[in-house]
Amino acid sequence: MGENTEALIEVAKIAEQAERYDDMAEAMKQIAESGCTLCSEERNLLSVAYKNLVGARRSAYRVLLSHKLKIEEDDSKNKHDILSVLNEYISTVRDDFSHLCNEILHLLDKHLIKSEDPDQANLAEVETKVFYLKMKGDYYRYRTEMGIGDERDLFAETSRKAYEEAFELSKNGLKSHNAIRLGLALNYSVLYYEILNLPKEACKLANDAFDAAMADLDSLAEDSYKDSTLIMELLRDNIALWRSEELDPNDVN
Repeated sequence: MGENTEALIEVAKIAEQAERYDDMAEAMKQIAESGCTLCSEERNLLSVAYKNLVGARRSAYRVLLSHKLKIEEDDSKNKHDILSVLNEYISTVRDDFSHLCNEILHLLDKHLIKSEDPDQANLAEVETKVFYLKMKGDYYRYRTEMGIGDERDLFAETSRKAYEEAFELSKNGLKSHNAIRLGLALNYSVLYYEILNLPKEACKLANDAFDAAMADLDSLAEDSYKDSTLIMELLRDNIALWRSEELDPNDVN
């Protein structure tokens, strides 16, 4: 690792503490584009930077849509003027969001996801590839939130394929209680439930991941226990919520 790379990593860490996620993402982007293999800590820095940047735009988009709905139901005289300005604002947020998603997806496809034979890969290489494929699935899933028509369907299917590739790889290379494998199962099941509208498949995927991890929990290393069990709790909560919604007598679907 060169001195410049080490300096960029320090910049990313400091930027995270200062909540300067644009600077954090730029530093990690430069490292990724240099061809360096990122270690676990560096992968997490990259992930945190873009998750915060994109997460802020996702949150802003939801807030703006909520305000738009309220204004549309209002009878004020300047309603159309306000909506015109708000629609421009929504478009700006959507463009900003799309740019950031495209940026991280380009990094993943061009620089980070390797195409080596999985049968020849060691544990660290498998874990790294699963991590990046999960990220790819995540960002295409996020893109479905603002996608329309055929575009949304394309994002959903690309997300599903990335998750599926990561899922098959994780089953053959990672322990069932591995935090990355569990996080993948969590997010993949969310895609099934929220985007693809397949609640039974979502529950099965989440439940199978939870049960497999529980059966193997005794072999979980102490330094991984907190991360893995936290994700298991999220899986369990989702399963309970989804099953309760399925049984809801007020559900008209």
